Amino acid sequence: MISETAIPRQKKKMTDWAALRDDFPILNQSVHGQPLIYFDNAATTQKPRAVLDALRHYYERDNANVHRGIHELSNRATSAFEAARSRAAKFINARAADEIVFTRGTTEGINLVAQSWGSKNIKPGDKILLTEMEHHSNIVPWQLLAERAGAKLIYLPISGDIGLLDLIHLDEWLTKEVKLFAMTHISNSLGTINPVVELCARARKLGITTLVDAAQSAGHRPIDVQEIDCDFLVFSGHKMCGPTGIGVLYGRQELLEAMPPYQGGGEMILNVDFQQSTWKHAPHKFEAGTPDISGVVGLHAAMDYLDKIGRNNIAQHDQEFGAYAYAKLSRLSGLRLFGPHIGRAGLVSFLLKEVHAHDVVTVADQRGVALRGGHHCNQPLMRKLGVESTARASFYFYNTISEIDRFVEVLGEIQKFFGA
Repeated sequence: MISETAIPRQKKKMTDWAALRDDFPILNQSVHGQPLIYFDNAATTQKPRAVLDALRHYYERDNANVHRGIHELSNRATSAFEAARSRAAKFINARAADEIVFTRGTTEGINLVAQSWGSKNIKPGDKILLTEMEHHSNIVPWQLLAERAGAKLIYLPISGDIGLLDLIHLDEWLTKEVKLFAMTHISNSLGTINPVVELCARARKLGITTLVDAAQSAGHRPIDVQEIDCDFLVFSGHKMCGPTGIGVLYGRQELLEAMPPYQGGGEMILNVDFQQSTWKHAPHKFEAGTPDISGVVGLHAAMDYLDKIGRNNIAQHDQEFGAYAYAKLSRLSGLRLFGPHIGRAGLVSFLLKEVHAHDVVTVADQRGVALRGGHHCNQPLMRKLGVESTARASFYFYNTISEIDRFVEVLGEIQKFFGA
């Protein structure tokens, strides 16, 4: 099996990364009198003009509610909404558009599965397997489910600062008592790229349902749900050049059809009487109320934009930048790095000796460098590593090598400032 940390070296087209940077007007500004260096892409990415134009066009020309009207604007809005569903299915190679549910983001997608699928399928004594590197969004919903159902959460360990899953002992954790295995594809703190194809295959042999959190991967590399062979996969638009407040839940069609509604209201019904109601088929039964129509339109534009660049190209760019930044930072004294040495995603988490991560981020901001400091919604992982927080620099295709060089210079200045 090919390691998922290795990006297929297909016939690579030459990409003018500098020209792509010009597509993002927000990057052309100064902060505190310094040119902006935006290294907080794991939290949210910036939006290209193609997405901004799509949002503007929708609100200026096509704004109306979907599915319920028969006038021209409603027809246009509905057509755009459902075209985006088909585009999302193509984006992750789902079998059909009906396997795509629009949500507010990764968090709501996981909550939907926990509430709907989980409440129906998780019983007292069942086990839910997670990993020690999960985001709170892929922990807390399962904690709530386990408490309701009388189930137990167990965690696949990681190997210290290097941040790799302990796959040698996977069979000790992945047993027939496990009913669900939910895993992140790329860690937002460690930059670890997990072998989700292998993990889902191992789970499927035991009849275990799987969910993949692709929040950090959907906009950074090709995603093929048929190759991964997962039961559910979730991602957010705002981490892949799309608007905030929109996301996607992929689910196998047979599972979605068997699941009860997540919320009740307009749009998701076939018929309502005073005492009972009947529901539409999936995915519409999971989309109660007026959806984020403009967000869906913007997401469509973002998917088109990313595929025009080529997600294989973006993945190679990520790994090159992650490796370059890791190598540069490893030469600094008094610095602790987290995550794998090789085959990492486009981010680095670190701690400067005797300098709090928040102080690092605050001083870096005064020099125009936007970092993230804190627990990154990974408090259990931080405790496992024996730290309260880390500082994180996360990159995207519009970043440059010269920005990484300047970032490393700034860290040197911070060390001198604090006498670290």
